Amino acid sequence: MQLRQWAGKYKTLRMEYFYREMRKQIQYLMQGQQPIGGQWNYDSANRKRWSGNPPLPALLKFEKDQIDADVIELVKREFPQHTGHLKHFHWATTRSNALLALNHFIKNSLPNFGDYQDAMIYGVDYLFHSALSPYLNCGLLMAKEVCDAAEAAYYTGHAPLNSVEGFIRQILGWREYVRGIYWVNMPEYANRNTLQHVTPLPQYYWTGRTQMACMTECFRNTFEHAYAHHIQRLMVTGNFALLSGVEPQQISEWYLAMYADAYEWVELPNTLGMVMHADEGLLASKPYAASGNYINKMSDYCKYCYYNVKTKIEPDSCPFNSLYWYFMIKNEKFFRSNTRMRMTYQSLDKMQNKEQIVAHAEDLLSRLDEL
Repeated sequence: MQLRQWAGKYKTLRMEYFYREMRKQIQYLMQGQQPIGGQWNYDSANRKRWSGNPPLPALLKFEKDQIDADVIELVKREFPQHTGHLKHFHWATTRSNALLALNHFIKNSLPNFGDYQDAMIYGVDYLFHSALSPYLNCGLLMAKEVCDAAEAAYYTGHAPLNSVEGFIRQILGWREYVRGIYWVNMPEYANRNTLQHVTPLPQYYWTGRTQMACMTECFRNTFEHAYAHHIQRLMVTGNFALLSGVEPQQISEWYLAMYADAYEWVELPNTLGMVMHADEGLLASKPYAASGNYINKMSDYCKYCYYNVKTKIEPDSCPFNSLYWYFMIKNEKFFRSNTRMRMTYQSLDKMQNKEQIVAHAEDLLSRLDEL
């Protein structure tokens, strides 16, 4: 396998190095062996908060044919109690329609994808995301044709480099990398739990009923469309599971059940490695943990919330805040020596109310299903 051969060159595996090798090999956005624009990665430019402009593209919806209608009726009949809402179904179910979805994204969303790929807006389901992953993962679209279309948009001047590079990296980088991680490390990988988390998954992951606005909004999108973009999954529902100490296999089963693009080979490494940091840092060099401040920075969710994102230990304080610092305190033996987390622990060392934060977080964890 190509990733196994590549991995033999390195003591520590990182997606960025794999991605660069693939760029060189396939020659996406390259001038010889150097990246066009002089940078491999424009991720730092892709973190803008969307405030209403540029306007959002219209959602492309597909009419249901008779097969679609029959399958929907079958699901209604056989799985009436399952989580989700069939009335919102709008996905393509044929290759011809999947190609229309690809063209729609390239034309209408790709130019702004890069700037706003990390943004989250209440009531907005897709922003400038492609929503092509279900078609890629079930075989209606091929990864190469999708990346080719994105690259062509750069060369014709239709889309900027940061958008095209960021989109190609999602596929050529993360998608292909986690596929390799899965096949090289299974079946043992599925049972990893480095941080020894054992908390049961809270019930609102199935019902959507919680006072945390960011969570309810991500659940709504998930239940209606079997979709949420990567930041909603990683930094909201996944982040909360990590901070709460949820057993990795339980949240992994949830992601596998919820999303139209979820196949075990892509879902499992993303969940155990990226979301839960359960694989001893194999996939990610640090945990993707964050307080409510990150969610407030990248979204407008907090203004709709019962909880106060600005405080840590008050009765109505955002649960993400105390749980974040509790996570860092509890797992200090794993992370204090990590150079990428030096500033986090420097901030923690200066805190005067650590005991209060621990007490508040432990109270939240004792009644997790009530939040």
